[in-house]
Amino acid sequence: MTDMSHYIKTLNIQNFKCFDNFKVEGLARVNLITGKNNIGKTALMEAIGINVYAQDIKTFTNALASIKMIRETLNTDGAIGYLNTQQIKKYIKPTAGVCIESNINTTAFSIFDKDGVVKYNFKFLDKEISVNVRDFSFEIDRVPNIVALDNFGFPNCVINEYYSYLQKLEQEDFLNQSLNKFDERIQGFKIIDDKPHCKVNGKYVELTELGDGTHHLVSIIVALFASKEGYFLVDEIDNGVHFEKLDSFWEIILFLSKSKNIQVFATTHSKECIESYARVAQKMEDKDITLIELGKSDGELKNIVFNYEAVIDYALYQHSDIRGW
Repeated sequence: MTDMSHYIKTLNIQNFKCFDNFKVEGLARVNLITGKNNIGKTALMEAIGINVYAQDIKTFTNALASIKMIRETLNTDGAIGYLNTQQIKKYIKPTAGVCIESNINTTAFSIFDKDGVVKYNFKFLDKEISVNVRDFSFEIDRVPNIVALDNFGFPNCVINEYYSYLQKLEQEDFLNQSLNKFDERIQGFKIIDDKPHCKVNGKYVELTELGDGTHHLVSIIVALFASKEGYFLVDEIDNGVHFEKLDSFWEIILFLSKSKNIQVFATTHSKECIESYARVAQKMEDKDITLIELGKSDGELKNIVFNYEAVIDYALYQHSDIRGW
């Protein structure tokens, strides 16, 4: 039997961005987050990322700093490794006061500042650690099977790194077949001179020349292989994907997430994407899915979690708009 003990089932977020005291329950293996623009979809995924990533001070600090840094520098994967300790302090300071609890971890970060003494207080995995700010030093560290993908896609160096997971498993044909199903012109994929290439009509061309949809699909597939037994978080999951290709797209994601035992969190604002998600889940009889709809009531951020049956009913039969309120 598949061990799903690492799956987040419940989450409570306090003092993080738009979340004062926000609770969501009933999460599944694959979770699609919807809501109006700027409602907090990305912030919810960031909170999830902090909770699963915080396994020691290094990974906790990386998670806190990455959120602020990525927002300011767009998609500069790896840039955090070039920051010094003073820059990291600047990035983590705005997150002070955050507390994120789930069934797998309780993570909290605060700053004590009194009489000239400043301390960073970390809480994770039932540990509480206090560090004098003068003794604090930053070290980059990553948790290998937790992967986050923003709507800009991975740069070449990250695609190359994650593609090696497919190579070790001799699963290159899976990517080739998926790309061909997505675009019949594509006959294969290779890394040539450290750059991802696709074979199109008998000639290899750089991945960057094939449009956002193809780049996004490659990024997602290699990321899922790298996330085995872990977590995959993806913002604007349907970015660049034509609506006619969405079913093939979701088939790949649901298949890999189940076969590799990955908990997936994704965001969208597309009605077509939601309908495709429901349609493919029904076709594959994959009931371990949810849709999380975010909205505001009396100025307070709320959520409705739709399980498999509700997603199918609302998206396919009632044709309801479940993209926030």
